[in-house]
Amino acid sequence: MWPAGLAERVGIPHNVRTLLLRIGIARRGRAMTAEKTRTESDSMGQMQIPAWALWGAQTQRAVENFPVSGYRFDRRFIRAMGLIKQVAAEVNRELGLLAGEQADWIVAAAAEVVEGKLDEHFVVDVFQTGSGTSTNMNTNEVIANRAIQLAGGQVGSREPVHPNDHVNMGQSSNDVIPTAIHVAAGEALEQDLIPVLEALAARLGEKSVQFWPVIKVGRTHVQDAAPIRLGQVFSGYAAQAQLSADRAARAVEALRELPIGGTAVGTGINTHAKFGQRMADRLAGRTGIGFVESANHFEAQAARDGMCEASGLLRSIAVSLTKIANDIRWLASGPRCGIGEIRIPATQPGSSIMPGKVNPVMSEMLIQVGAQVIGNDAAIAIAARDGMFELNTMMPMMARNLLESIRLLASGVRVFTERCVEGIEPEAERCERLIEQSLAGCTSLAPVIGYDRAAAIAKEAYETGQTVRQVALAKGVLPEEELDRLLDPGVMTGPTGRG
Repeated sequence: MWPAGLAERVGIPHNVRTLLLRIGIARRGRAMTAEKTRTESDSMGQMQIPAWALWGAQTQRAVENFPVSGYRFDRRFIRAMGLIKQVAAEVNRELGLLAGEQADWIVAAAAEVVEGKLDEHFVVDVFQTGSGTSTNMNTNEVIANRAIQLAGGQVGSREPVHPNDHVNMGQSSNDVIPTAIHVAAGEALEQDLIPVLEALAARLGEKSVQFWPVIKVGRTHVQDAAPIRLGQVFSGYAAQAQLSADRAARAVEALRELPIGGTAVGTGINTHAKFGQRMADRLAGRTGIGFVESANHFEAQAARDGMCEASGLLRSIAVSLTKIANDIRWLASGPRCGIGEIRIPATQPGSSIMPGKVNPVMSEMLIQVGAQVIGNDAAIAIAARDGMFELNTMMPMMARNLLESIRLLASGVRVFTERCVEGIEPEAERCERLIEQSLAGCTSLAPVIGYDRAAAIAKEAYETGQTVRQVALAKGVLPEEELDRLLDPGVMTGPTGRG
């Protein structure tokens, strides 16, 4: 469709390039006659491949077999595949299994995959063979052909670098793909999600301090409850955000064990006994994450429990963020006929028909992100549950969902922090008026005059439209000074019991 590098030079966006690429490849007849092709073979026969493409026959076959969704693995995953192949060549060279020049060419080609220079050659749909073999071979073929180019050879010749014998040496799709998932998700969590969650926690903490003097009505069961400081409310949100960052760190921990070295079924057939440990050590060094070789390769090959745990932690983060976003949009509801205790930034017009309407769009965005993450987790749980015998065969979908959840959470939290939380301001006068009208002041009277008398005051205040203070004064239940002390909203925002 275009020579390598041309799309970047003329400015075609990557997602558009990928879509056009798939359309051209999947509709093989017309696309292939419109450009030069080369012939390659795999164990099932010959395939026609665009002359400029770095993939080979197995990738081409997979592209034609799986024109399903248009989804492909994201940048994080492709980077992880490049890292694994690069490190594998280094380890196999150290172990005396791979010739120096071959290793050098593979390392150099894999570096281009890591850096994103060859992304347009990763063309297999996510919904493919459940082990991810098609994507593993896509990686092997791209790196092999690029290595052949670097060596001055003929693309597609498999000389002097072979995709299976050299790039895939000591590996199986069954241990490479789950390892790539762990590496990609670990990096995404460490570099993308944890920092933005910590930033959100910090901003919410700052708002807590700023809002501490403002006292508002508390609400339980969506009904008026005892007074609470707006700063106390935001301190709770800050704690949720920090606990979410802690959960993201635990998700990294859940992914630390790498299956690499188990090859096909966990026995390590066709690989060196030290391969897995050396791979884990090098991947830990390259990523800064404490990856280790799996303690039991049979568990690591057969089950995806660590991935399921990590996804469950992301679900918990999504639930926390949804609570924060939902509360904020309700507290800002109005501006005149809602709760209206805080004011959020106006970011865009809210209606095509109602002039001047402004909606809590940042909260709505984050709530939708939360719903998608919860859905992704449900699919991951089903996929993890349905693994059979020595291999789970839903890994590509699980990989996409896990990485999408991290990406959506990271982007959503960043935008929500910058465009909503940073600009929240209290409506102090509104909070003060609502406190005075609240019936919950009777809560502090109950320990002194008894629950039943306090309830009767609240009922009368509600029926007559008076305040609790007015009814209590009229009934003479306590001296005015004592009433003022007990009904002080500031006093009611902390422990008031004896002892």
